[in-house]
Amino acid sequence: MKREWSAILGGILLVVGTTVGAGMLGLPISSGFTGFFPSLLLFVISWFFMLSSAFFFIDVHSTMEGDTNLITMAERTLGFSGRALSWIVYLLLLYSLLAAYMGASAPLFVWIAKSLQINLPLSFSKFLLPLLFGPFIYLGTRGVDLLNRALMVGLIASYILLACLLPEHVQRELIMRTSWKPFIYAAPVVMTSFGYHIIIPTLATYLNRSRKALFLTVTIGSVLALLINLLWLFLTLGTIPLEGEGGLAQAWLQGIPVTGSLSKIIASPLLPLGATLFAFFAILTSFLGVSLSLGDFLIDGLKIKKSWKGRILAILLSFIPPLLFIFSYQRGFLLALEYAGAFVAILLVFLPAAMAWTLTEKPLYQKPIGRLWLLATIAFSFSIIVVNILNRWGFFDTLLLKMGG
Repeated sequence: MKREWSAILGGILLVVGTTVGAGMLGLPISSGFTGFFPSLLLFVISWFFMLSSAFFFIDVHSTMEGDTNLITMAERTLGFSGRALSWIVYLLLLYSLLAAYMGASAPLFVWIAKSLQINLPLSFSKFLLPLLFGPFIYLGTRGVDLLNRALMVGLIASYILLACLLPEHVQRELIMRTSWKPFIYAAPVVMTSFGYHIIIPTLATYLNRSRKALFLTVTIGSVLALLINLLWLFLTLGTIPLEGEGGLAQAWLQGIPVTGSLSKIIASPLLPLGATLFAFFAILTSFLGVSLSLGDFLIDGLKIKKSWKGRILAILLSFIPPLLFIFSYQRGFLLALEYAGAFVAILLVFLPAAMAWTLTEKPLYQKPIGRLWLLATIAFSFSIIVVNILNRWGFFDTLLLKMGG
C-alpha cells in the first residue's frame, strides 16, 4: 500500500510537472486582454473538457491489453485513419515542443555557467538537455519520477519566491478590469496548459494498470495545475497593467515572457533570479514528461523491443530530429508551435472522445448522456481548432492592438 501511494504521489507530480511548464510565462500575456475573471471562466471550462478527455483516454486504455500507447489505441478503435492521424499530429506536437524546450533552455544554461565563471557556447548549450537528462529517460518512469520530484522542489521554491514578491503589488482595479470581446483569443493557449494526457499510458504502466489509481492521479494532478495557474494569473494580471511601458500589450507585441514585464514594474533584485529559476525548472519538468511520453510512443508505434538497445534507439529517435531542426530548419518547428493549440485539440481532445465513442465495453458511452458528453467534448475541440487558425491568420490582431493602445 505504501508503494502504491508513493507511485500515486510520483504520478501526481509528473502530471503537474508536465502541465505546469514554461507556458506559464506566456499565459498572462494571452489572458491579459480579457482580464482575470473572464480568464478564470476560460480556465475552468478548458480544465473540465481536458479532464473529460483524460477520462476517455483512461477508459479506452483500460480496454487494451499490455503496455499500449496512443498509436495502438487509435488503430484498434478507429482503424488506419486513427492510426495515421495520431502519428502525424503526435510527432508534430511533441517534436516541436522538444525543439522549443531545447532552444529555450540554451540561454538559461549559459546564464548558469556564467554565474559559475564558465564560458559556455550558446550552440553547445542546446545539446545539454538531452545530454544531461537522456540517461534518466533511459531509466524509464522510475528514474524520471525521482528526478522530477527533486526538480519540482526547485519549481515550487522559485514559484513561491515569485508569489511572495507580487501580492503587495496587486491592485484591485487591475483584477476587476474585464473585457469579453477577446474572450476566446486565449482559448488555445489555455487549453495547452492542461496537456498532461501524453503521459497517461506511461503512468498506467507505472501504476500497474490500476484504473482507480490512474483516475485519482490525473484528477488531483490536474486540479493542482489549475490552482497553480489561477494563482499565478491572479498575481500577474493584478500587478501588470494592460497598457503603457512594461504592460501586457507591449509584451504581446514584443513577444517577451511575462517576467520581462514584471522586472519593469517591480524593482527587486530577487525577481530576475526567481524568474530565471522558475523558467529553468518549468522547462526541465515539461521536457522530462514530453521526452518520456515520446519515447514510449515510439516504442509502441514502431514495435521496438523493450531491451536496452531498443530503449537507446527510442531516445535517439526522440532527440535527434528536434536537434536537427533547431540548427537547420528552425522555422518549421516554430510554425508547428504556432498551431500547438490545434494539435492538442486534435490529439488530446478529439481523438480520446472519438475512441471512447466506439467503446462497447463501457455502457456509459452508449447511453444518451454519454453520447452528449462525447459530442460536447468533440465540439469543444473543433472550436479550439477554429480559434487557433483564426489567431494565426491575425483575425484578432486589430482588436488587440486597439485595446493595447
